[in-house]
Amino acid sequence: MKVTLIPVTPFQQNSSLLVCEATGRAAVVDPGGDLDVIQREIARQSVSVDKILLTHGHVDHCAGAQTLAAHYGVPIEGPHPDERFWLDKLPEQSVRFGFPAAVAFAPNRWLDDGDTAQFGNETLEVYHCPGHTPGHVVFFSRKHRLALVGDVLFAGSIGRTDFPRGNHGDLVASIRNKLWPLGDDVTFVPGHGPTSTFGDERRTNPYVADGVGA
Repeated sequence: MKVTLIPVTPFQQNSSLLVCEATGRAAVVDPGGDLDVIQREIARQSVSVDKILLTHGHVDHCAGAQTLAAHYGVPIEGPHPDERFWLDKLPEQSVRFGFPAAVAFAPNRWLDDGDTAQFGNETLEVYHCPGHTPGHVVFFSRKHRLALVGDVLFAGSIGRTDFPRGNHGDLVASIRNKLWPLGDDVTFVPGHGPTSTFGDERRTNPYVADGVGA
């Protein structure tokens, strides 16, 4: 599986283009905006988009999802049903953060803990990881030891929990109980900033390293 990070929006949010190299089928994760940039990369790689995957409902992660899905005629999958709270607030979010006007929407398929999302020959496991937002999900490729974690975890930091329905305790529990068991060798793509590994964060992250109190 080939992974291309495409920073978009003024928040430099990591939208990701995932490509099944055996089939040339692809999925786009968290297309928050700058769709021309995403579409140019899709065309450059000459791949066919199968679906849009969303980790959560914050505007910088999902504002472009409907438009991109309509352009390619593909479904939107994710996040978890508890994220309806944020997707319903997209019009308000877009005004508040200076994004082009966005409308509320629901995905074609909500995702829950234990579900899988597929494109080409690739399968991603779905983990419900609340805390940053109530319905945040993480996508994990067991075969490729790669996780797309949205705003749950960052290199050297963790997601904010001061937004409505954020919860610090839930976030720390999600990281330690859902992500760490996947393995120290797992590389993760965060919603912003550089990639890291779960092992590095367990050793050095000041918020969730082993031995750091919740």
